[in-house]
Amino acid sequence: MKKRFSVINLLVIAVLLVWTLFPVYWMISLSIRDQGELRSSIPLLPRSFTTDHFTRLFRERGFLTATLNSLQITLISVLISLVLGLGVAYVLSRVRLRIRPSGFLGFWIFMIRVLPPIAFAIPLYLMMTNAKLIQTKIPIISAHILINLTFIIWFMITFFKALPIEMEESAMLDGATEWQILTRIVMPLVMPGVASVSILSFMTSWNEYLYGVIFVQKPGNFTIPLVLATMNSEQELAEYGLIAAGGIISLLPVLLFVIFAQKYLISGLSSGAVKE
Repeated sequence: MKKRFSVINLLVIAVLLVWTLFPVYWMISLSIRDQGELRSSIPLLPRSFTTDHFTRLFRERGFLTATLNSLQITLISVLISLVLGLGVAYVLSRVRLRIRPSGFLGFWIFMIRVLPPIAFAIPLYLMMTNAKLIQTKIPIISAHILINLTFIIWFMITFFKALPIEMEESAMLDGATEWQILTRIVMPLVMPGVASVSILSFMTSWNEYLYGVIFVQKPGNFTIPLVLATMNSEQELAEYGLIAAGGIISLLPVLLFVIFAQKYLISGLSSGAVKE
């Protein structure tokens, strides 16, 4: 009986792996085939190999500029969101403002998180237009901060509340300042949560498309999702290899980030899911 169940489990895992990894394989497969093969009946296994689609992306489509724009916008917005979000989450978890996280402020943070992103598009657009910033990258960075900030606060409150406050009180008796307590005692203990929320925020900002369409006005400020969207037009429906190559390049930063921080991601998500 146990052997039968183990075989069934293996079959289920194999089906799930094929189901999830086949789209990635197919994208890689399309990106390395030459244009002649892509215009005919496309077989499951590639019959040709070329890197022309990747070179064309950078030579003709300005993909290097889009990649640098995406990195700049993502890193700046995630860094600002982390600095603000961790501070707010720590304060709320320790009730330093005498406002319970389950009260009005916590409810407001939760409501901002669950509202659709389009709800903030018009107010932000009007604000940035009146400030004459609509031609810069500041509007899209501000929008990404709005997306990630509430998530970081909501996610990290659980980690800070799980820490025994007696450690901080003992450090205060020894003469430690608030800043020393936060940086030397609290932050090292919640690093798995910080790593997890950093990865998830990075992925959200890197793949964000809606605010990019609304706020990015100049082609020189285009991000990777916007460049890929312009390639999906009626004139370029047959450019499968080019679009697949762009998808592979857009996948690499997130994939590398997750691989190097996988240990922290798993432990952080599992820790944040358990409440004592």
